[in-house]
Amino acid sequence: MSPSANVSKQDYYEVLGVSRDASDQELKSSYRKLAMQFHPDRNPNNPEAEEKFKAASEAYSVLTDPEKRAAYDRYGHAAFGGGMGGGGGFDGGGPFAGAQDLGDVFGDLFGEMFNMGGGRKASRVQRGRDLRYDLTLEFEEAVFGKQTEIHVRRSETCADCGGTGAAKGRGPVTCPQCAGRGQVRFQQGFFSVSRTCAHCSGTGQIISDPCTGCHGDTRVQRDHTILVKVPAGVEDGTRIRYQGEGDAGRFGGPAGDLYVVLAVKDHKFFERDGDDLHCVMPISFPQAALGTEIEIQTLDGETTLKIPEGTQSGKEFRVRGKGVPHLNAHGKGDLIVEIRVQTPGKLTKQQRELMRQLGEVMTVENTPTSRSLFSKMKDIFS
Repeated sequence: MSPSANVSKQDYYEVLGVSRDASDQELKSSYRKLAMQFHPDRNPNNPEAEEKFKAASEAYSVLTDPEKRAAYDRYGHAAFGGGMGGGGGFDGGGPFAGAQDLGDVFGDLFGEMFNMGGGRKASRVQRGRDLRYDLTLEFEEAVFGKQTEIHVRRSETCADCGGTGAAKGRGPVTCPQCAGRGQVRFQQGFFSVSRTCAHCSGTGQIISDPCTGCHGDTRVQRDHTILVKVPAGVEDGTRIRYQGEGDAGRFGGPAGDLYVVLAVKDHKFFERDGDDLHCVMPISFPQAALGTEIEIQTLDGETTLKIPEGTQSGKEFRVRGKGVPHLNAHGKGDLIVEIRVQTPGKLTKQQRELMRQLGEVMTVENTPTSRSLFSKMKDIFS
């Protein structure tokens, strides 16, 4: 090689942008970045990018080979007797001859660039799917809890083949398409790339003689009965997880989980807010004015509520401990009763006369006022 050829050739360490004591990992990381940046498929019709890609590949090939790197560190480019594209430096002439397998160099680089996978054999072990079961509860069942059996159709490991997918006495065989590697190699321009084998889905093995029970799937569909324990105090939309009760895994993989999702029906007059219950109780004007005691319905049965005289419509009374049990804890919420004073729509003759007499002795000044002031007045009289 002429001295001018050695002078014009760029230092390999400078090409990769690393120091002379760079580790193999640093070399690989730098090369990956440059390859992604200057790859010909990302820079079509760009000779400059292609030359930089070749230069980076040449530098990486030399510096990741311990013997070649030692020779280069001692003699420089003269150690190989040729420049880029020459014959001596790469065991046969091409810029990639003697380099590591590009699947190892790039790792999952081609998965990022071409969506071809990372060159690794896929695992045959597969986790089973999670399953969902929707369980509808009455309002009281959600409040007090319930136990019930449900029937779920799920995939279970085939008993005939023990989950291998192959007929008795047989087993998986090496995939003839990829020779068990799980990858097949294609020529991509001036270098080769690997792609997941479609014949074996990257596992390197196929079932040549499938089981007659599962037809090679390793699993069969069966109905399964599970006892569901609904704790007291659950709400609408609560999910209960049963680990390992989903579909069976394949080839020794773990089973999925079963999620029981609860849907709680509405109550005919109770409304739930957290662990408190709300309801509206109508009373008459005389009851509100004079006060009374009324029997109210709770989820635990009837209880007495005392209405003091002068109670205004909209007044709320709290009945302690008559709400929903705290989930997984002691105690209960409360029952909040809102009083609504009802105005009769129709009156008998006697009622009308009595109301007329009452109106003569009980008058209210009909003067407009703001809503906030009216609320304060209600609080004074409540």
